Amino acid sequence: MKNITVIGVGYVGLVTGTCFADMGNRVVCLDVNDERIANLQQGVMPIYEPGLEEMVRRNVSAGRLSFTTSYQDALNDPDAPAELVFIAVGTPEGVDGEADLRYVRSASESIAEVADHPTIIVNKSTVPVGTGDWVSDIVVHKQATTVPFSVVSNPEFLREGSAISDFLNPDRVVLGSLDRSAAECVAQLYFPLRAPIMLTDLRTAEMIKYASNAFLATKISFINEIANICEALGADVKEVAIGMGYDKRIGRAFLDAGLGYGGSCFPKDVSALAHMANVQGKHPQMLQAVMQINADQRRNVVTKVRDLTNGLENKSIGILGLAFKPNTDDIRESPGVDLVRMFQQEGALVKVYDPVAMQNAARVLKDVHLCEGPYELAEGCDAIVLTTEWNEFKNLDLLRVRRTMRLPIFIDGRNLYDPNAMYEMGFIYRGLGRGYGLPPLNGHSAKTDGTGNSAKQKNHPTPGTNDGK
Repeated sequence: MKNITVIGVGYVGLVTGTCFADMGNRVVCLDVNDERIANLQQGVMPIYEPGLEEMVRRNVSAGRLSFTTSYQDALNDPDAPAELVFIAVGTPEGVDGEADLRYVRSASESIAEVADHPTIIVNKSTVPVGTGDWVSDIVVHKQATTVPFSVVSNPEFLREGSAISDFLNPDRVVLGSLDRSAAECVAQLYFPLRAPIMLTDLRTAEMIKYASNAFLATKISFINEIANICEALGADVKEVAIGMGYDKRIGRAFLDAGLGYGGSCFPKDVSALAHMANVQGKHPQMLQAVMQINADQRRNVVTKVRDLTNGLENKSIGILGLAFKPNTDDIRESPGVDLVRMFQQEGALVKVYDPVAMQNAARVLKDVHLCEGPYELAEGCDAIVLTTEWNEFKNLDLLRVRRTMRLPIFIDGRNLYDPNAMYEMGFIYRGLGRGYGLPPLNGHSAKTDGTGNSAKQKNHPTPGTNDGK
């Protein structure tokens, strides 16, 4: 058993601390936000993550997990002084795309000022290459008296919505340090997980995290660009992705066309890596393209809706999904939130619904109608855009949705539904890159109207026509 302090109780810090406690360690989670810590002490979670609340309560009851705002209490408990201190604070995107390290600096300074015994400082936050050296310099200059310490980089690879499973079943554990014995000490924490452990230097470990996220973001932007081409040529990107995925060199993961990546990691990490490259005089052409394609996906959807509704002024637009992905309430860099604002800029009246992210959305979205369910959202809509593939949306009564809409325009931003089934129910349906998958006509492929939409679709209602309900 180790005595561990985790600084920061966001997605990474709270999951990391709780999972280490569940593995039998004594963990103190520290945060400078009084309200967050007070809520956690009462069993109220600051985030939505499946399985986390029950795990927190179990470990608090067992005496392995506690919460505090005091660095002194977290680091220097006379009965259990912290052996390892994990920094898991936010590193938001700065003005020029760089990672903002103000919270890392604050945590490092506080550790230096308070720790009165040898400590291993572990950078769990996603930080620019070279931050480990920078943290070491901060601690050296801020220590009142010299206390031995080491710095280890241990980047996280947790996906929101499956973070506990990812922590307990990692593909790999990456540890970087100039002090191998310190890295090996951290490695001991992960031995029970029986995962590959890679020991390297600080800067290489930091780069592995950025390179991994940038590659996954690249796969997403690549398949979205392919989707746009498929849409123009009448091919179905879902089948294209399946065909590609059978090739072991490519793989099927992250080849789902949609509205692009969002959340707290990919957007800021790709931007930060591009910024690091620019600072070093490099030209990150691919990273710039990845970011541009990602932004274009949202604009393309607005264009689709505008064209189908003959303009957006005073049109009622419903957004199904505000979390950037299912099984989380995180709306940071969410396609749904971006689309709300883009539609509002063109004068649309926007209605929104998400199964778990409504409270977060209410804090940041203005002049929107917050609905209590998908059927309330559908009433009187000129168009609906599905932006998050929640399980709840997979089982919607789509005929009920269709009956209550003013115009039956449905933009499927996650390619969740079958195009033919949507047409048969009377929707004016658009997926992303589907080619609309209509069956061959007399043994020949269905002709398209030049937009990738089969000519058969023209038999379906168009805006302004009497569709007979």
